[in-house]
Amino acid sequence: MESAHRSDFDHYPDGVIIAGPEGLVEYVNPRIVAMARAQGDEMLGMHLSVAVPFDDLNGNSWYDSTRPYDGLNIRSRISESSWWSPKGSEYLITATLVRERRGGPVQRVVVSVRNARIRNQADRERSDLVATVAHELRSPLTGIKGFTSTLLTKWDKFSEQQRQLMLETVDSDADRLSRLITELLDAARIDAGRLTLKRGPVKLDEVVRHVLTNVSGGATDPFEISIGDDLDLIWGDSDRIHQVVTNLVENAMRHGFGLREIVVQNTVHPDYLGGVSLQVHDNGPGIPVEMRQRVFSRFWRSGPGAGSGLGMYIVRGIVEEHGGAIDIQDAEGGGAQIRVWFPINEPESMSD
Repeated sequence: MESAHRSDFDHYPDGVIIAGPEGLVEYVNPRIVAMARAQGDEMLGMHLSVAVPFDDLNGNSWYDSTRPYDGLNIRSRISESSWWSPKGSEYLITATLVRERRGGPVQRVVVSVRNARIRNQADRERSDLVATVAHELRSPLTGIKGFTSTLLTKWDKFSEQQRQLMLETVDSDADRLSRLITELLDAARIDAGRLTLKRGPVKLDEVVRHVLTNVSGGATDPFEISIGDDLDLIWGDSDRIHQVVTNLVENAMRHGFGLREIVVQNTVHPDYLGGVSLQVHDNGPGIPVEMRQRVFSRFWRSGPGAGSGLGMYIVRGIVEEHGGAIDIQDAEGGGAQIRVWFPINEPESMSD
C-alpha cells in the first residue's frame, strides 16, 4: 500500500488491519500490534480470519459472520458492532470494503478495532444518571400520590386544619418536582450545547440587590454587602444571571453556615478582558482543594438537606455560556469564597 497512507495509519488511535484481495494481511498499524501482543511483522501474511480472532457471545466468528469478500457486490462497509477476543475482552469492530469499480470484487478490506471500555463506561454513566433522576423524581411524586390518595378516600375523616396541612404539603412537593424538572432540562441543554441566552444590558449590582431582597429573609445572621462604584454594564441574559446569583446566595445560606459577605466590583480577567465579578463568602468550614472541581459536577451533594445536586453544574454552564469564569477559593477569615466573573460582552454595534 502507499507509504503516505501507511504513515497516516501508523498514528491512528484505533487498531487497523488491511488485507488484500486474497484475504491475506498486507498491513497492520502499531496499535493493533500492541493490542494483539504480536511480535514484529508476524501478523503480515496471515489470513484475515486468523488476524481478527473475535467472535460473538454465541461463538460465531467475526469473519464467518460478516463474510467481507462475499455477499452483495454493492456492499462497501461493515457496520460497527461488539465482538469478543479469545481472552474475553469486548471490542468494537468495523470495516470498509474497497472495490476498484462498483459491483466488482473486493480488492482490500480495511478493518478498524477499538476497545469497548470507554463506551461501556459511558453506558454505565448514563445508567447511573437515569437511576439518579428516577430516584429524585420518585421522592416528591410519592408524597403527592400518598396525600392525594388519602384525601380522596378519607376526606371526611380529617379536620379542615388537617386537610389544609396535607394540601400544603402536596403543593410544596409539586413545586419541588417542577424545580427538579426545570433543572434537569437546563442540565440537558448544557450537555447538548443548546443553552440559549436572551442577551441585553444587565446591571449586576441591581440583580444582586433584587436577589437579596427575595431570599435574605432566610438569613439568621447579618451579612455585609460591598458594591463597587461605576460598575460596568454587562450584556447577558438577565434571567439566567438572576438564576446564578440566587443559587450562590441560597447555597451560602443553606449549606455554608450562613452568608457572610457579597462583593460586586469591576474586575479585569487574566486575559485582559474587562468585566464585573461577584464574590460570595460564607461562614462554613470551606471546601477542600481536591473537592472544588467536583462541586460543579452533576448530582454532587454535600451535607444534610442537599438539593438535586444540579445547581452548581447549571451555574457553571450559564457562566461559561456568557464567556465568564467561576472558581472556588478560601475566603479571608475562613469559609468558602465562590467567585464569578462576567465579561462586558458589549455588542459591536454598540461600541462603534
